[in-house]
Amino acid sequence: MSRLTHVTSGPYAPPAAARELTVTSADGARLHVEVHGPDDAPAVVLAHGWTCSTAFWAAQIRELATDHRVIAYDQRGHGRSPASPSCGTEQLADDLEAVLRATLAPAERVVVAGHSMGAMTVLAAAGRPAFREHAAAVLLCSTGASRLVAESTVVPMRPGRARTWLTGQVLGSRAPLGPVTPLARRILKYATMGPGSAPHMVEACARIVHACPRGVRHAWSRVLDRLDLDHGVTELKVPAAVVVGTADRLTPPVHARSLAAALPTCVGLTELPGLGHMTPVEAPELVSARIRELVVAYAQIKEGA
Repeated sequence: MSRLTHVTSGPYAPPAAARELTVTSADGARLHVEVHGPDDAPAVVLAHGWTCSTAFWAAQIRELATDHRVIAYDQRGHGRSPASPSCGTEQLADDLEAVLRATLAPAERVVVAGHSMGAMTVLAAAGRPAFREHAAAVLLCSTGASRLVAESTVVPMRPGRARTWLTGQVLGSRAPLGPVTPLARRILKYATMGPGSAPHMVEACARIVHACPRGVRHAWSRVLDRLDLDHGVTELKVPAAVVVGTADRLTPPVHARSLAAALPTCVGLTELPGLGHMTPVEAPELVSARIRELVVAYAQIKEGA
């Protein structure tokens, strides 16, 4: 993975893909896509969040690829997908549609799991033809549809205009993150993970986040600052499960509860005590299990069907 400085051993070391391809989105943006697992197995599509990459899903890929075809892609500007001058929710939806069309057979039904901005991608694509053709169910991890900056608790102040402004400045900073140092790990852990997160989890997330180019980080922070995908929540007709950590400072549980209340077919809200924003890393077994449950319930071809 060019540009990435991911961990190289342990459960968060990205496994080698069975196949890699480059998918072209509607505006010509090129997306790096990885396919893991057996070609004839039920498929799962994974969409990572802001400042992350396919490496973020290492634990889920390693566990699910034993008996699933796992498709993971780098959002534009992240990982091995080149940066694009176009950043927005329409582009997120375009990119997911392009990946679905390039990797799935016509009418093939899959589970789509998204974390943070990846789950926002699902909401943005909810009304798109390719999404409706292929998505059988979705998992929305640690995410929200609107008011992200206003609801964030990264800045320890009372809610209000001052906190919202300061949070926007912090999250939208153009400052380079620099090398992964002990101080950098402490800052990242405070902002994005639960207080009990193990050091190897923090290390994995820090390496992934610090590898994101600062221009890309800033450009997408502006998109998240203005985000309004409430319409996408009501358009998401497929069964949707929601997962959130109770100590999530970036997308606090208020967002997950709002999603669960507004989704047309919510099939479960799971609040994980003491966990932060990086739920696929902090609770890898649970997230993988939720994906498996959705595949069994909604994406597998039943005998006699």
